[in-house]
Amino acid sequence: MVTTRILLAEDQGMLRSALASLLDVEPDMEVVAQVGRGDEIVPAAVEHRPDVALVDIDLPGGSGLDALPDLARQAPDCTAIIVTTFARAGYLRRAMSAGARGFLVKDDPVEQLAASIRRVLAGQVVVQPDLAVAALSAPANPLTDREQEVLRASRDGAVVADIAGRLYLSEQTVRNYLSAAIGKTGARNRAEALARAEDHGWV
Repeated sequence: MVTTRILLAEDQGMLRSALASLLDVEPDMEVVAQVGRGDEIVPAAVEHRPDVALVDIDLPGGSGLDALPDLARQAPDCTAIIVTTFARAGYLRRAMSAGARGFLVKDDPVEQLAASIRRVLAGQVVVQPDLAVAALSAPANPLTDREQEVLRASRDGAVVADIAGRLYLSEQTVRNYLSAAIGKTGARNRAEALARAEDHGWV
């Protein structure tokens, strides 16, 4: 029997351990690595060479979605499946465009998770039907990559100077990106723009 090697990327330690234990019970699966940060996903995949990475979105050290392009480049034999509490159409679109082959929510039973892993490895794309329908009708992300990056950098209430320093941009350029993002989201300020973008799954 071929054993599927699995990487778990989940920041809640208790949930991560429980998932690992439950998946290890499956006769054809083995959890070979566990990480709790977004910036640990790719190094762990390169080191352990899993067949599948189960990736949460909201992680310290970088979003799971942001790790997917590097994962595809540096560990091309590893198939990514998003497992999250955020069932948002925008996140689904971003995940699929970054190469994920599945998008699942955490409240599904583990037996269904194991079955989904097998389906993905058999060549299928696994997405909850209601979320797939929502993604078809949801508005496309109007924000450019830079506008998304600047909005994400403002999450902790950082001032323009701090954002500019983090992203190696001028302060005026940061203001321009924030202004564009505010306009595109129909918000009154950058905090509201960020909230709306997060609600749609655009950042």
